[in-house]
Amino acid sequence: MLNFNEIKTGKVIKINDEPFIIIKTDHHKMGRGGAVLKVKCRNLINGNIQERTYQGSEKAEEAETATKKANFLYKDKDEIHFMDNVSFEQFSLPAEEVGEQARFLKEGVDIDVLYFENRPVTISLPIKMEFKVISAPPGVKGNSAGNVNKLVEIETGTQIGAPMFINEGDMIRVNTDTGEYVERVN
Repeated sequence: MLNFNEIKTGKVIKINDEPFIIIKTDHHKMGRGGAVLKVKCRNLINGNIQERTYQGSEKAEEAETATKKANFLYKDKDEIHFMDNVSFEQFSLPAEEVGEQARFLKEGVDIDVLYFENRPVTISLPIKMEFKVISAPPGVKGNSAGNVNKLVEIETGTQIGAPMFINEGDMIRVNTDTGEYVERVN
């Protein structure tokens, strides 16, 4: 059990037998009353957002989770398939559970898989990953003053904004949390 002051952003708690990750906390101290903690959390199974309020003496049940390394294999219409790096067992997650992170999955990349009750529930990509640019329109001459971006397509089929000097065939580093261009890789 997590005490009132141990409920923090990033912790995984159990609500109604489902795992929730805390994405935001807001602590309020009332004048004569006790402290109140407002928590915003996301369900790791279906992605729903929920808000809860904890009083000073309340506790939250910490979810028993484990993180294992896995390798991305392929994705089809409804599911994304992975292989455990230790046991070599293959498993899949529904595409809607993986969400926006699926845009940056490329074959052979190692990811972290969060298990809840011996069942994979969500993945975490490395924060920065390198991709090959497969399509980039040419930069327009005279349109380079300031911070001007163009849409380029990376090897996963995702389009991201990149500076005008990025060309087809370049390797670029992308922040997978924000989906933004970071730098060109030599």
